[in-house]
Amino acid sequence: MVESKEYLVSGCHVATKYFRELLDVVNTMQELYFSLWLGKWTTAIDWTAAVMGTHVSATLSSLSQSVESTRDNDEIMREKVKIENEINKFFSQSISSYYGEEAFSIRLQAYDDILWVVLEWLESIKFINLHSSSHYASDDKKRSHWHGQQFIPAFAHRARVFYELSEQGWDWRLCGGGMTWNPRLNPYKNAITNQLFISASVSMYLHFPGDTNCSPFLFNTTNSDDEDDGCTTRGRRDPIFLQNAINGYNWLQNSGMLNSAGLYTDGFHISNYRTNHSATICDDRNDMVYTYNQGVILSGLRDLWIATGNITFLEFGHELVTNVITATGFSVDDDEWHGLGRNGILTEACDESGRCNQDGQTFKGIFFHHLTAFCGELPRAGERGERDVHRWTCQTYAKWVVRNANAALKTRDEKGRFGGWWGAPYADRIELATMGNERREEGAVDYRNFPERLGQLDLGAEAEDKGEGKVEKDREPQSTQEWFGETDLNDRGRGRTLETQGSGLAVVRAAYEFRKLQERDR
Repeated sequence: MVESKEYLVSGCHVATKYFRELLDVVNTMQELYFSLWLGKWTTAIDWTAAVMGTHVSATLSSLSQSVESTRDNDEIMREKVKIENEINKFFSQSISSYYGEEAFSIRLQAYDDILWVVLEWLESIKFINLHSSSHYASDDKKRSHWHGQQFIPAFAHRARVFYELSEQGWDWRLCGGGMTWNPRLNPYKNAITNQLFISASVSMYLHFPGDTNCSPFLFNTTNSDDEDDGCTTRGRRDPIFLQNAINGYNWLQNSGMLNSAGLYTDGFHISNYRTNHSATICDDRNDMVYTYNQGVILSGLRDLWIATGNITFLEFGHELVTNVITATGFSVDDDEWHGLGRNGILTEACDESGRCNQDGQTFKGIFFHHLTAFCGELPRAGERGERDVHRWTCQTYAKWVVRNANAALKTRDEKGRFGGWWGAPYADRIELATMGNERREEGAVDYRNFPERLGQLDLGAEAEDKGEGKVEKDREPQSTQEWFGETDLNDRGRGRTLETQGSGLAVVRAAYEFRKLQERDR
């Protein structure tokens, strides 16, 4: 475990505990899994690397806002210097990951993979702007700006390139609209791709600074200034971004993807499309419920409220969060499975059996990242009463968030690595006979953790040929009976990984931010 440093977090006494944990967790993740000279988390796959980059940038925003005192005494100044050093260390690693990212190969992947990259670099732009305005803003034109601002054009260009690639995934003919998951398979319109498109679109509208870089679309070989080379630019606040987000939200809400518990199922495909390409109705739903399918839309809902002032976006977000908390059994005094966990701890369907793959180990962290964004401080735009209700409602989630963070922290080993199943410390209260079971509803196909099941969705035999998720031969765990009481349940399957560490980072950051939110009004 990385040596802990002492920090003073102004005005947030309880939150200080989670701030120290946050620094420890991100240091552990970067020291164990990130290779600076390669610019990579070497064990990541492309999309999980983009998510790790998002977690790091979000953590940087938390570090930047951790010292909010207006006093400049010696203690505060020393604090600022220490934290600024940490920020610059992690930001330099983020820059390295920009150059190490497989930017060309990802363009040929599924649309959800592409959209994770959009969110990754928009998150970094948000951090740069926040840090610059908070600590380097000045009316003195001779004063230097924060050096990180020089990377905004590059990050914005990558976000734009990948966003414009993703726009090709939307069509109105099939299923009445919506994003297709993978253009190389038979149509599958799933929750995650559409939620990503909503959140990425409105984030582009609010945070994309514009881009005049034409690469890699066109090269003018005539060297003629008089000839229109067809180079297109994209400005900030492009209304198309906002309209895309609204179209995506309206389609998703009318798609029938929510189940009876108010949770998003995975998606729809078209029955018999393989033999009848004239069919256009999404009529076959995969009822698999994943944690990240409940989260990604949350940041988009917050931004849609900011962009439009329509309170229904926030209201639906709170309804969804409440449904998730209920599905963990938080308010019920039993050990039963409630759809997304037990004992109030968010749990992936594959966690208890130890059979999550690289995808599944990433999902819970994604949920907590977007929940934290949803409950972030709102700008002064809009009605004050709406902001106050939103803040108060978010404060009611803090106890649940902290419960999950504390559970996750208990899974760390001697190296500070998080386990994937946060409920493992409570396993002695669970019937052994049920622990190894997969938590799937009837009609649910878990193709994310078991890619070999993709054929059950009738998406096309080419799925296996294209390598859409390789099966990990060595991740089948020993039986729960054999492991229980003898060793760590989180050592089963893939064990502790970059992805479990990233999820731990996200939930600890959530606890820190929610504790700050609680204390702000005291």
